[in-house]
This record gives sequence, C-alpha cells and structure tokens, in this order.
Amino acid sequence: MEHSENSAEPAAPVDPTEPAEATGPSGAVAERAPVADPRRRLSPGVRRTVQASLAGCLVLGGVLVMLPDDEPAPAPLPGPAGRAVIAAAVGAPASLPDLTALIGERETYLRTHPRDGLSWAALGAAYVERGSRTAETAYYPKAERALRSSLKVRPKGNAEALDGLAALAAARGDWRSARIWGEAAVKAAPKRWSSYVALVDAYRGTGDYKAAGRTLETLTGLTSGAGTTVTLRTAAVYRDRGWREDAATVVADASARAGTATEKAALLQRGGELAWERGEPVDALRHFDAALAADPGCHPALAGRARALASLGRTAEAVVAYQRALRKQPLPQYALELGELYESLHDERSAEAQYGVLRKRVADDRAHGVDDALVLGRFEADHGDADAAVDRLRAEWSRAPGIATADALGWALHRAGDDDAAHWFLRRATDRQKGGTVRNASYSYHLGAVERELGLYGAARRHLGEALRINPGFSPLYAPAAQEALDALGEPAEGGVPQMWPPKPKAPPVKRVAHKRR
Repeated sequence: MEHSENSAEPAAPVDPTEPAEATGPSGAVAERAPVADPRRRLSPGVRRTVQASLAGCLVLGGVLVMLPDDEPAPAPLPGPAGRAVIAAAVGAPASLPDLTALIGERETYLRTHPRDGLSWAALGAAYVERGSRTAETAYYPKAERALRSSLKVRPKGNAEALDGLAALAAARGDWRSARIWGEAAVKAAPKRWSSYVALVDAYRGTGDYKAAGRTLETLTGLTSGAGTTVTLRTAAVYRDRGWREDAATVVADASARAGTATEKAALLQRGGELAWERGEPVDALRHFDAALAADPGCHPALAGRARALASLGRTAEAVVAYQRALRKQPLPQYALELGELYESLHDERSAEAQYGVLRKRVADDRAHGVDDALVLGRFEADHGDADAAVDRLRAEWSRAPGIATADALGWALHRAGDDDAAHWFLRRATDRQKGGTVRNASYSYHLGAVERELGLYGAARRHLGEALRINPGFSPLYAPAAQEALDALGEPAEGGVPQMWPPKPKAPPVKRVAHKRR
C-alpha cells in the first residue's frame, strides 16, 4: 500500500504574452469532466441575465451573440469558453475543462488587446477559480497581476476587477483584504449581485456573522433566481446559525433542479459535508459518490468520501481515498487528516510522512500569498510546538476572530498548558450569543476536555457527550479520546453536579507558559 504522496510543486504560471498551453501550472493536462449539453435551451430569464452580464464580452474568434428579449430562437451553440462565461453570469460553477478553455482564450486575446480591462478582470477571476478548485496556488499571483492590470487600464467603476480581488483574498485566507475589496466592489456597483458574493465569505471569515447575514439578504434580493453560488452561501450562513436542517434543505432543493453536472456535483458535495457534520456518514458517502458520478472533477468530494469512510471504520478505503484527494487537490488539511488517520492506526512512520507533506504544502502556499495559519496552528498544537501554535493563532485571532479561530486558539492554549485562557476561547467558539451557533463535534470535544482538566466535571460530561452525539466518528484519533474521557468521568453524583452550568469566565490574558502537555 502506498502510505504517502506528495504532489509535484507547480511551475511558475505563464504570462499572457507567452504562448498559451492547455495545461495547468504544474504542466499536467487539464482533467476532463462532464459539461453541460450546449443544445440545452436557456430560459428567457437566464438569457436576459447573460445578455446583461456579457454584453460586449469577447470570446476568441468574435463577440458572443446576444438574443433580444423578444426573440424566441435559441442562442448559437457556445463553445467551452462561452459556457464558462455563461456559468459565471448566472452564478454557477463552470466545469474545469471549460474554465481552462476560457483561460486559454483570454490569454490569447489579451496578447493583442492589452487595454481591455474587462478581459483582464475575467481572466483574473478565472485564475482564482481554477486555483481554488485544484489547490494549484501558483495561479494566485498570476490572478493578482491580471486583476491589477484591469484596474490600471480601467481605474474607475471597475467592479469586475474589485470582485476578483475580493475573491482572490478570500481564496488566500486574507479575510481583512477580502472585506476591503468586497466593500469597494459594492460601493462601485451596489446593484450588481456578484459584488456581494465574496463579501459574504469575507464577513464570515472575519467572524462578523451578523454582517454576513445582512449581506446575504441583499444578495438574494438582487438575484431573480438563486444560482448555485448564492445557494452555497445561503447554506453556509444557515450552518453558522445552527440551522442545519434548513441548510441541508436549501442544498437538496437546489441539487434537484441543477442545470449542469458541475452544479449538481457542487451541491451534492456540500450536502455530503452537512450530512457528515451531523453524524450521518452513510448519507454523506451517498452524497459524495453521487457528486463524483456527476462530475469527477469535484475534488472536495474525494476528501469527503475519505472522512465518511473513516467514520464508518473502513480505514483501508479511507487511506486510498485521502491519497487520491491529495493527488487531485493537495490541500494541507487533507494531509493533516490522513496523518491523523495513520496515527490512529499506529502507523507513525506514514503519519510523519504526511505531516511532512503538510509542512511543504504550507511553505509552497505561503510563497503564493496563501495564509494557512489555521491548519498549521491546529497541526502544531497536536503534533508539533504548542507554544508556536499559540503565537500563530493569536496573530490569526487579531486578524480574523471567527469561531474556527477561537476553537483552534483555545485548543492550542490547552496543549500549551494554559487551561484558564483556553476555556475562555473554547466557550467563545460555542457561544450562541456571538452570532455563530455551529454544532461541531470537535469544538464540543475540545471544550469538554478542558473543562475536565479544570475540574468542571458536570460541564465536561455534557460537552464530551454532546461531541459524540453530534458526530460519533468526528475524528479517528480524537473521537475515541472523547469516549475514553467520558468513561473516565463516570456517572454524576446523586443529586446532580453543581458545575453542570459553570459561570462564563472573564477573558484572561493569553500568557506563555513553559509547561507543555503532549
């Protein structure tokens, strides 16, 4: 069995002034995936959206032909690049082959038309999408150059370039910059629905969940029909609020009416994530398998399959699924999860190999402007230097004080031996008064483990039990630890436990301590 894999480092991206290639930055030929039937006739509402969004938009060989509103005849058959542009206009993901075609055509066009600001913006946005979908972060510097070129030739009212820069910052995990660019895009074009998409992500990333909800309301009010892009943001905001069933329903309804295989796969994959989070691995696996059947290019579904298989105890299959996910979308998070799966199987050598993959991938990402502080902090807290994790996550908290950061910092503080400070942050991560009410098994486990150390045994029983009720297989390494800790606490004393509902602690100073708990 192959125990570890490391993807080849992407080569430097090619500028539009150089010959175009039909490959990704790594030199690999773009993966084929199912595409929409170009003969499928667009509805009048969608045609009007495409007309308004793409008027004057050049595709290699000529201008996209737009139909007048009163013309019932179908549009000419679009090519791959045209399909990618239409997908973006109606808020749907393009297939990877179509996205690659659009990139190639825009690169070719801009070699002879370098003053076309709209085409620079479209190219930059396509680079961001491609980089995000494949985890080839070498696309991000190229995207930044393209988007800044767009602003240079069209400095005023260029909402398209501002949208792209907001999406780029979000893809890099730079939530502050995403918020700045997103707000600038909205100011430039307040009636343009796509200007609000990255802003929803930015507010969630910075922990401003109320602003994310308000922005989503504006976004949905500006769209005549919720495209996949809007549906996925709606589900994310609902999940943050603890509305798990509502999030699942929104995604399921949209999946049933999806117009393309790529849209259907993206929605099924999100439905699988929601099912796994609520402790239903069989249903999650069904969603992930259906997503990959619809579109083999839906790479996040590969890692989703691996999580579900691990939860079901099918560890050999889970290892293979993680290895495949890392080949297709080499995210540091996947390397961490595979390493912990190996560790749960007492295969320390393979686990260390995966942790090496994680470190290298984080270094590569950093070179391309990506902030992996959260996953690196989680890794260091459990498998490296807990004090370094605290320092890194304290800096991340100052930039993006969201729920996930609060949990990661609290756990790092616990691992570094400062349980008082850890308790405050872990309570923050599960506090329903702070705008985020995510029911996350890992967060509950972390809180329960710290409460046990602090002698708050009643609260510890409640949160450890809650973790196992939410998702009994939330981690192959830590779900058994949660059960062991709960068993060690035993049954509560007769008459109840006075610490069942402990008072909320005051925020303590985050201090450095020498002691480390391994």
